[in-house]
Amino acid sequence: MSENPRIHFIPTKPPKREKRVGIYCRVSTNSVDQLKSLTAQVSALTRLVAATPQWLLVDVYMDIASSKTGSSRREFTRMLDDCQSHNMEIILTKSISRFGRDTVDTLEALNQLKTLGIRVIFEQESLDTADIDSDLMISIVEAIAQAENESRSENIKWGIKQRAAQGTSKLYNRKCYGYINDADGKLVIDKKEAKNVHMIFNLYLQGKSVLGIAKELERLGIKSPTGKATWPKRTIDVMLSNEKYTGNVHLLDNGKHDAYYRAENNNPVIISKETFQAVQIEKQHRSNVTEGEKGSQRKSKKYSSKQ
Repeated sequence: MSENPRIHFIPTKPPKREKRVGIYCRVSTNSVDQLKSLTAQVSALTRLVAATPQWLLVDVYMDIASSKTGSSRREFTRMLDDCQSHNMEIILTKSISRFGRDTVDTLEALNQLKTLGIRVIFEQESLDTADIDSDLMISIVEAIAQAENESRSENIKWGIKQRAAQGTSKLYNRKCYGYINDADGKLVIDKKEAKNVHMIFNLYLQGKSVLGIAKELERLGIKSPTGKATWPKRTIDVMLSNEKYTGNVHLLDNGKHDAYYRAENNNPVIISKETFQAVQIEKQHRSNVTEGEKGSQRKSKKYSSKQ
């Protein structure tokens, strides 16, 4: 009697990975949150390549914009060069917004890659350029870009309002003439400039016009906030209405009686509230517009600006 035959298990051969894939990721800043986002992008797309039969990962391209490098995209350029050399057939990226800086940039790159026979797959939008004609791709890219811009704008506005409401907005401590920021970003008085602020308010209450104040500052050789020898009338007019000099700050005040945020005792005082209020009354008195029962009306005579 013959021996029992030996049985051997022959596993299925793994599919040959034939499509060479490159991953492209980009973030707009080098902040901690953005770098975490970059890591998440690379991790997710790498797993997607590994889970797809016949896909072979050949390279990962990562661009990180910063204040030093600006909008330079060296890795994106390197990826295009590799495509020119036919080193890959597929580019995998998270989304259209991460692929190009703007609509024109995205469409130019997609047209170039299509000419080379390179597929681009946008994972978030589930778009594959191999399945979409050029006209439709243009419409899709433009529509997504517009939607993202609108969403980004709303998110920015929402974030500004939230920080203003919580008192954490850096705008509260945005410096103006008469102040500098200390190491913690808080406003402190610049004694030399504060002396000039006092002079401007006092000259106005003494009867000097905005133009007259500008000429006096120039005569004394005092440089403007931008370091120039001449003082624009607008600069002085804004200073005379800036409540920050009293220690209070308004945020998101559009001058149309809509809701806004006001921080009291936000910074050191340069001008007393009494002096500031006296200047506002004087400005209204000199104005050529008065408010009455019939609405806004112009006076017959305008305050002379020649003093």
